[in-house]
Amino acid sequence: MRNVPRCRTGAAVVKRCGVIDTSLMKRLPGLLLLASLSCPVPAGGLDPWQGFEDAPPLSLRDIADKVHTLGDHRGRVVLVNFWASWCAPCIVEMPAMQRLLDAMTGKPFSILAVNVGESPGKVWNFASRLGIRFPLLLDPDGDTAAGWQVDVYPSSFLIDPQGRIRYAAHGPRDWDAPGIIQTIEELLAP
Repeated sequence: MRNVPRCRTGAAVVKRCGVIDTSLMKRLPGLLLLASLSCPVPAGGLDPWQGFEDAPPLSLRDIADKVHTLGDHRGRVVLVNFWASWCAPCIVEMPAMQRLLDAMTGKPFSILAVNVGESPGKVWNFASRLGIRFPLLLDPDGDTAAGWQVDVYPSSFLIDPQGRIRYAAHGPRDWDAPGIIQTIEELLAP
């Protein structure tokens, strides 16, 4: 899928923008949320993964300080999503991820959403505004994102029950679209 809006890491964006209006920065999260809700999420599919076979390690604390590892989810299909609250496309796709999780209730499927570089309070506020109920993990220094070779937000990886990355998405997706649900169900099939 080409021409999908994407967020690059924050430092590069700030460097290109030059002067920062601090009054705008204070209003930016609300403005991004408002703008993102009016943008359609691409319904595009997932790209077959062609990188390293096994998923890199993932062991992070969530906003309630509970440790989550990818190994805890062995035997399940797992959507690992790297995001930031300042990334408008990330905001757009989060409700679709929650709808996907709701649609997969009772099936061996999990979502681990990894926030890169933000405080637990900021992540909690974001999740509560959008009604997100899946685990929101914290990667404060970006080390885990770097290990997964993430350079665009959102970046998502679909992990099969054996712990192998099978699909990737760079940029937002309509996660509850029938084609994506079908792909997940195919990974769940014995």
